[in-house]
Amino acid sequence: MIIPAAGDIALRLIAATAIGAVIGLDRELRHKPAGLKTHALVGLGAGLVTLVTASLTSLEHPDVAAMTRVIQGIIAGIGFLGGGAILKSGDETVLGVTTAASIWVVASLGIACGAGEWVAALIALGIALTVLVAGNYVEKRVLNGRGESALPRPSDSGPARP
Repeated sequence: MIIPAAGDIALRLIAATAIGAVIGLDRELRHKPAGLKTHALVGLGAGLVTLVTASLTSLEHPDVAAMTRVIQGIIAGIGFLGGGAILKSGDETVLGVTTAASIWVVASLGIACGAGEWVAALIALGIALTVLVAGNYVEKRVLNGRGESALPRPSDSGPARP
């Protein structure tokens, strides 16, 4: 891998931060625990670690396995941050799982930006935003917000069971 120029480095890190911020804005607008700043910083951090590791790997160790280990470390480490966003309320209610998942996706998008995989990052961003926006619509319109269907249940007009 060739060491990227300063402009390319800036573009990769700004893109990782901006992509994280876009997803974070969705979470912020929905008043979720981790918002714009958290998601932007996760994207930036993942992009920076990927970029630096790619540069070091090409300079000192032309070993692709080193890059995959770093990426595995980022993804595992982000699990701890995402786990902190998950809260249990009452006996059955668990909150923050979507926020935790969005943090994980932002880290993955940051890795893609740090590696210069622009097409993959933009396609994944579009898919993630579609899931968040359309998923919110479905939860509000089709589900009653608690995972139960808001659609009427079919009446049980059959014979009584013993």
